[in-house]
Amino acid sequence: MTANTIAINQRMRHFDGHAQVWVFGYGSLIYKADFPYLERRAARIDGWTRRFWQGSHDHRGTPEAPGRVVTLVAQAGAVCLGMAYLVTPEVFAHLDHREKNGYLRHRVALDFGDGHGADGLVYIADPANAAYLGPAPEADIARHIASAHGPSGPNRDYLLRLADALRALGADDPHVFTIERHLRALDADTVAHAAGPEGGLH
Repeated sequence: MTANTIAINQRMRHFDGHAQVWVFGYGSLIYKADFPYLERRAARIDGWTRRFWQGSHDHRGTPEAPGRVVTLVAQAGAVCLGMAYLVTPEVFAHLDHREKNGYLRHRVALDFGDGHGADGLVYIADPANAAYLGPAPEADIARHIASAHGPSGPNRDYLLRLADALRALGADDPHVFTIERHLRALDADTVAHAAGPEGGLH
């Protein structure tokens, strides 16, 4: 499958005729809502877990040196916390472009944690897309993220902002937080190396 999924998503008929649709965000959509929305609520979806297994050719990397961003992987018993936005159908032109690098719309059941829920949409990049990088040790993912940079900025900023946003939600995400710890350890090693044995910069 091509990495550019705009045309595929535009052919999908999920929620045709609906005046309002919930969209679930689990990555940068949690902290960066660059689109109009009617309502914003913390939510969860069951049976999915976040993983830094998707390549980013257009935001946090380049086609020659892709960064790593999150997608969802099916996992029995897993719970993924994120942010849900109630939007009008016009917003999907923007979202399809923002998520064009391998992500497809999927229908999903949202749980708002207060006894209420709703059907909504989520963008997922599965292993069939051309930008998929797949699993790797979390220390290796951290090193990859530390060196990647794209039009939307350093890959590291994506990771750190996501980790902060998940903590604000009260989410326990060992995968993301372990990669964050490895990245911060790399930063500490870089500072220590720059300081040298005498503690002065050289």
